[in-house]
This record gives sequence, structure tokens and C-alpha cells, in this order.
Amino acid sequence: MGILTWLFGSSAKQDLTGIINDGAYLVDVRSPREFSQNHVKGSVNIPLDSIPSQLAKFKNKKHIIVFCRSGNRSSQAKSFLEQNGFANVVNGGTVEIVNQFVS
Repeated sequence: MGILTWLFGSSAKQDLTGIINDGAYLVDVRSPREFSQNHVKGSVNIPLDSIPSQLAKFKNKKHIIVFCRSGNRSSQAKSFLEQNGFANVVNGGTVEIVNQFVS
């Protein structure tokens, strides 16, 4: 099973491309240092431990894609955001995966 299929299901590329093209809020939940070394064009850096104090930044976003280095922190971020009422969150997995879909 491929990593994209495991993360997103069989139509991952179409789904991720579609929501990115629809203006998804791209959130890198890695540390500022990791973000400064490489990041997805158009993404914002909200480290995982800062999310509880930054919930206002997620309000009124049609789509939210969270991602990190390995997919672990983004999984935690997705769970936390969903527990706080955000139903439109996708775990994009890694920076490299999300970067494949950003033009």
C-alpha cells in the first residue's frame, strides 16, 4: 500500500489537489526552525504546541490541511482541531507530500 493511499485513500491526489486549489489553509505544525529550513509555498507555521492559543486563525477556513515532518504531529493537530469543532481538517502527512500538490 502506498503512503498516499494509506493517508488519504485511493483518490488522494485528486482530493488534495482539489482542496488546495479551493484555497485550503496550509498549516505546517513543525517548529519555527524546521519551517525556516524548508516549507510549502503559501503555508503558515503554527507549531503543534501553539495551536491551542491560535484557534482564532483557523476560524472561517473552508479547508485546513495540517502537515509536519513525519505525519505524527499533524495527526495530533488534526485530532485537536476536530475536538475543538473544526470538521474541515485534513492530515496532509509530510511537507514533501503536500509540496507535491502545490504549484
